[in-house]
Amino acid sequence: MSSDFETYEQDFGTLTAEITNKVGRIPKLSGEEKTQLVVNVDKQLEEVRELLEQMDLEVREIPAQSRAMYSTRLRSYKQEMDKLEKDFKRSRIAYSDEVRTDLLGEDGASSESQLIKLREERAHLLDNTEMLERSSRRLAAGYQIAVETEQVGQEILSNLNSDREKIQRSRDRLRETDANLGKSSRILTAMLRRIIQNRILIFILGAIFLLVIVLAIFFKMRSR
Repeated sequence: MSSDFETYEQDFGTLTAEITNKVGRIPKLSGEEKTQLVVNVDKQLEEVRELLEQMDLEVREIPAQSRAMYSTRLRSYKQEMDKLEKDFKRSRIAYSDEVRTDLLGEDGASSESQLIKLREERAHLLDNTEMLERSSRRLAAGYQIAVETEQVGQEILSNLNSDREKIQRSRDRLRETDANLGKSSRILTAMLRRIIQNRILIFILGAIFLLVIVLAIFFKMRSR
């Protein structure tokens, strides 16, 4: 399981290095070339988000004794991702000195203040967008946790119902066994009573038989 996490780490490192390089190039470009690079970086950032989601799932499957270390590494990667997204948003509205001169021409000084104001407004909008995206991701994560919690709760209830049925069946078996033991006890008691009665009867018959023999001998000797 940890080997999968480390594979994702390697992919994360490769992608973020490429994105960092491209983010640094964005302010130096303009027009269609800049647009294409922005789209490309946006796609790569989406791939990184998917990697982080996979890493998050892997961390949940790691045994508890090793999970803390991987959780710390995952948090650092998420922080790096947040910084990368901020840098990307800033680079989309930033221009190098050469590009700004090409865009503004000879009257660059008079339009510089307008460009700065426009850039500040766009930065503000991007910050708001970023806040909304973070809130959406938190809501999505909260919803996922709620769904998983509900599933765990349902599994626990199902296990409890199954355990209750097993306990009920065990009680029924115990009652049945107790009833059978009671019946067996009554049968054994009756058999023991009959054995005792038979022995007493045999003893009485033996005594009578012995008495008859003694009397017979007595009368025979007396007759002589």
